Amino acid sequence: MAEGRIVKALSGFYYVENEDGIFQCRGRGNFRKRKITPLVGDRVAFEAANKTDGYVLDVYERENQLVRPPIANVEQAVLVFSTQEPDFSPLLLDKFLVHVEANEIEPVICLSKIDLLNEQKEEAMNEAEALYQSLGYTVISTSIFVDETIEMLRPYLSGRVSVFAGQSGVGKSSLLNALKPELNLATNQISKSLGRGKHTTRHVELIPVDGGYVADTPGFSSLDFEGMDVEGLTYCFPEMRKRMNDCKFRGCTHINEPKCAVKEAVEAGTVAKSRYTHYLQFAEEIKNQKRRY
Repeated sequence: MAEGRIVKALSGFYYVENEDGIFQCRGRGNFRKRKITPLVGDRVAFEAANKTDGYVLDVYERENQLVRPPIANVEQAVLVFSTQEPDFSPLLLDKFLVHVEANEIEPVICLSKIDLLNEQKEEAMNEAEALYQSLGYTVISTSIFVDETIEMLRPYLSGRVSVFAGQSGVGKSSLLNALKPELNLATNQISKSLGRGKHTTRHVELIPVDGGYVADTPGFSSLDFEGMDVEGLTYCFPEMRKRMNDCKFRGCTHINEPKCAVKEAVEAGTVAKSRYTHYLQFAEEIKNQKRRY
């Protein structure tokens, strides 16, 4: 019995890679009865008579699992956000960061299309970069037309399983093409009328890049807060996590409670008001979601 990692799932087949190559496998017959669905990224046991005729026999315990996209054992999320076309959205970035923090995946913020910035917009993006760096996040500014910026990204991919995530049209596939030109992934121009791109990625696949794996992931732009409560939301904001024990009340939600260390920090300017505003929006979304269910 051999071991490997599922690097692609397509049309009922699982493509398992190990040191001997890639094996095309089907799932074991009793998986459905046992309610097991292998995912891209899963570490598995398999047997194969040859490279095209194998069976996945067991799926090992997962470190984490994302629903959209369906992928397991992700170590890092490269959150690609364009500075222009479409415009940078701090609200959406914070939503992605919450989603990633909740799944205990390390984020890297990648600001793309910096070649499109004018002087005024560049100043705003520098402020945004400084804010997220002050929170402990890695921020890399990139352009597919500036080789040095692509080279800055490479060390973060080495030896890790990463997802490239972000809304449509921000340049995820273009960045992957710049990192590994032979991929020749399909890309689309931004729709001028809608201000967003069309999804060009159709399935989840782990692509070997710089000694690691990268997933170019479709459907990651639709995020909800399934399974999260407001108290859990606090842990997904590093600046709040750091101050929560200084609040007067245990389990403080930082909304209506008196003597709240987070609200005091917002008033003092040591917690960004924009981030706190987004926190309040997400907390309201979580409450509304619970009411619906």
